[in-house]
Amino acid sequence: MNLANLGKAGLLVAQNRLQTAGHNINNAATAGYSRQTVLSQTAGATPTSGGWIGRGVQAVSVQRSYDNFLQNQLTSSQTRGAALKTYGDQISQVNNLVADRTVGISPGIQKFFDALDAVASAPADVAARQELIGQANSLAGQIRDANAFLDSQRANVNTQIDTTVSQVNSYLDRIQDLNRQITTAKATTPDQPPNDLLDQRDQLAAELGQLADVKVYEQDDRFNITIGNGQTLIGGDTVYHLETHPSKADPSRLAVAYTVPGAGGTPQPVEMQDSQITGGKLGGLLTFRSDALDATQNDLGRIALGISVALNKQHEQGFDLSGTQGGQFFNVGTPKVVGNEKNSAGAGTPAAAYTALDSSLSLDDSLNELSKITNQDYRVEFDGTNYKVTRVPEGTAISPTVNGTKLSFDGVEIETAGMTPAAGDSWLIQPTRDAAAAMTVAVTDPAKVAAAGWDPDANGGAGGPAGTANGDNALALAALRNTKVLANGTLGMNEAYSQLVNTVAVKTQQNTTAQKAQETLISQNYSAQQAVSGVNLDEEYINLQQYQEQYRAAARLIDTASTLFDTLLALRS
Repeated sequence: MNLANLGKAGLLVAQNRLQTAGHNINNAATAGYSRQTVLSQTAGATPTSGGWIGRGVQAVSVQRSYDNFLQNQLTSSQTRGAALKTYGDQISQVNNLVADRTVGISPGIQKFFDALDAVASAPADVAARQELIGQANSLAGQIRDANAFLDSQRANVNTQIDTTVSQVNSYLDRIQDLNRQITTAKATTPDQPPNDLLDQRDQLAAELGQLADVKVYEQDDRFNITIGNGQTLIGGDTVYHLETHPSKADPSRLAVAYTVPGAGGTPQPVEMQDSQITGGKLGGLLTFRSDALDATQNDLGRIALGISVALNKQHEQGFDLSGTQGGQFFNVGTPKVVGNEKNSAGAGTPAAAYTALDSSLSLDDSLNELSKITNQDYRVEFDGTNYKVTRVPEGTAISPTVNGTKLSFDGVEIETAGMTPAAGDSWLIQPTRDAAAAMTVAVTDPAKVAAAGWDPDANGGAGGPAGTANGDNALALAALRNTKVLANGTLGMNEAYSQLVNTVAVKTQQNTTAQKAQETLISQNYSAQQAVSGVNLDEEYINLQQYQEQYRAAARLIDTASTLFDTLLALRS
């Protein structure tokens, strides 16, 4: 009977709706789930002399409530938010290190120069001299400890980069597996979307976006994914994993590389620039390293170098208790030079030195050379004829002063004699990166502190050391407290450290402000996305009641059809 068929059709659609509502309720808290709805339409009608009589209802499809624009907006904001959070987590540790003004480097500088003032006031006092050496060791130790913390943070960043890249590769494999499942599902049931698989893939893509800033393109029911400047991570049936390895330009840095097909199909890594990855946790780590960690460590090294060189040059002008001319007060290292892994065999490595340490220079000239040292690194590249010098990461090309085989720039001198480079060979010069680690006190004997100055009237007018009661050189050493020996004569030693502290604080505050704004944007985008795709439990509860009544009504149709059929049978008997 048509009435029974009507009931059956209604029962089936009501059952589908009840199951879908139950599925929505069960997944209300599932991340990435989109609310599903049964789409139905009339089953048509049968023509009769009395008109078209309807044949009931039929389910057409189950559709997810999904808006691609809103989803992309949410994913993009989460990618940016993850980068800001990661950057903030890292720079807050640096800020905590440098910002303490009660203990640490800033008060250490003050106490060291206070000790010099005490020696200038009582140059023959052994206790004052011993206190000076103690304060010098304390200051050098604090600077080395701060540098060691930055080194450990650099190692930690490398570890996190490696871990994050492994996570990215895992997500790529899982997304590709879902690509295959979705393709199979659509081939099995054409024109019917596998909603749950699509949600799972969208959620994985969103989570991947929180690890790295990737671009997702849908083609033929598959996700293709790129990173950076369009480097393919998923293309067709192939996954191109990311890799990590020490940078060819600087092995202390872990670089990210994408893979391309090589000879015989073997994947070959191609190193990416840090600036190519700007979003997600990976982008946050790389940005922190280049924007904050490198600059902070270079600034710290420049301060250590400024204190050491300036004190050494002035100390050499004085005389100790035995009348011997002063030597180095602090030990000073040399600029770090790193050859590029791609350099030709036998290219050699240039020797680097600080021009301020040239013994032929006067005190004033040495301090002038010292003030030229920046917080930048330098890339020196041989073009086949000449050497080119570029500040890193600033990117400014500079013209070195050439004197035979020596090149001088920004307070640094490199010697290229004996090298046989080929065109394209390059070296990374880091004048201040390791300067803080090398800072130690050279004077261990209080009697060796060269506190006395030169007395032109000594030795019958021939001149000589002024004597143990003279503190002229200690006074000149103490005066360096306020001398502008850094940043082209614009910063004193404590001023340079204050600038370091303020720079880190400003970056921390800027990131905190940006992160709060981004969290608000993420919340707004999430609300907009959930308004379309989220499950409303109150709404689903009302739907359950409605679908239950539909089911009962459809069942009543079948019961009515059965009663009518029984009545007909009874008439025949």
